[in-house]
Amino acid sequence: MSTAPDRTGGKAYLMLALATIGFAVNFWAWALLSPLAVKFTTALQLTSFQQALLVAVPVVVGSVGRIPVGALTDRFGGRFMFPLISLITIVPVLYLGLAGHGSLAALLIGGFFLGIGGTAFAVGVPFVNAWFPPERRGLAVGVFGAGMGGTAISALTTVKLVNANGTAAPFVLTAVVLAVYAAVAALVLRDAPGRQVPSAPLSTRLAATLRLRITWQASALYAVAFGGYVAFSVYLPAYLKTAYGLTQADAANRMAGFVLLAVVMRPVGGWLSDRFSPARVLAVSLLVVVAGALLQSLTPGLMPLGTIAFLSMAAALGAGSGATFALVALGAPANQVGSVTGVVGAAGGLGGFVPPLVMGAIYGALDSYALGLILLAVVAAAALALDLLSVARTTARTGTAAHV
Repeated sequence: MSTAPDRTGGKAYLMLALATIGFAVNFWAWALLSPLAVKFTTALQLTSFQQALLVAVPVVVGSVGRIPVGALTDRFGGRFMFPLISLITIVPVLYLGLAGHGSLAALLIGGFFLGIGGTAFAVGVPFVNAWFPPERRGLAVGVFGAGMGGTAISALTTVKLVNANGTAAPFVLTAVVLAVYAAVAALVLRDAPGRQVPSAPLSTRLAATLRLRITWQASALYAVAFGGYVAFSVYLPAYLKTAYGLTQADAANRMAGFVLLAVVMRPVGGWLSDRFSPARVLAVSLLVVVAGALLQSLTPGLMPLGTIAFLSMAAALGAGSGATFALVALGAPANQVGSVTGVVGAAGGLGGFVPPLVMGAIYGALDSYALGLILLAVVAAAALALDLLSVARTTARTGTAAHV
């Protein structure tokens, strides 16, 4: 693995700030359907599974799309890819707001293309990674990852804008913000000097990426850490409304609190990884998720035990997500960071795609969410075992995650 020169002057931090804003804006767009899921379910008389499918489709597209987008970012750089992704995302945003919300089929079509906004993550990680030396990448990539707070913007504003100004309002506003960001990014963003540009074909680079141990280790861990975050961020309003009888607005506000805590803890997880190692941070985070999921499976009162369980899991999932990409930043070859990020990011997004569908199906069959939360605890325990038995030993022996 090559060592990047120290570029951490003012320009590096400016690039980090712009990348983080771009991530947040695109994630804002990516999460527009989730706060309105209950509204659309009522208006269109959807089943619990159809509601879960509605919010999950953008997640899976944004996840799988990270694989080619990450590889393209290795080749063309973030300066080109950030404005491009932002401009493309405007199309489904406007479609959903102006015409595509009258039927489940129209919503699913719009949601499919809305998923493009979720690929912005695979642009930002290699872009930021190239601007910082290895000993500072955990914190830098963690700060960038805080852009996932764009989902909180959606949670806090979407329902209020719809109630005040109609269904189109949040979509039109988001489209305008995306256009402004794309223009600023095209004018100001610059790729890091000396950025390593791969020359091999895309298929060859992806095949090489899949031969790296770091790719599979980080993918499994991120599927649980970030996947858990995504699953809660898209399904928590429906869960709180069904399990605790909260209003749509109250449930959305509580989901925003969950998201904000996870966002704050992501750079903290990166910073702690720079100090203590990503494997240790992941071990503690996953242990907290196991305990929180088991507690919540009992459906305790929302105050205080339910709130404690959810906020503990939010903090742990945020820190674990930051630690996972600190692991990628240390272990992936410099000219493959985008490709590795794409695969790992896809795993994280897919990790968020499955739980809402499972939760919806389980509740529809059993009229209870308990089994779904127990399954989360089991999966987190398996990831903890992987971290302790494989990742921690590999990083302790080599300082990075080695090739298979």
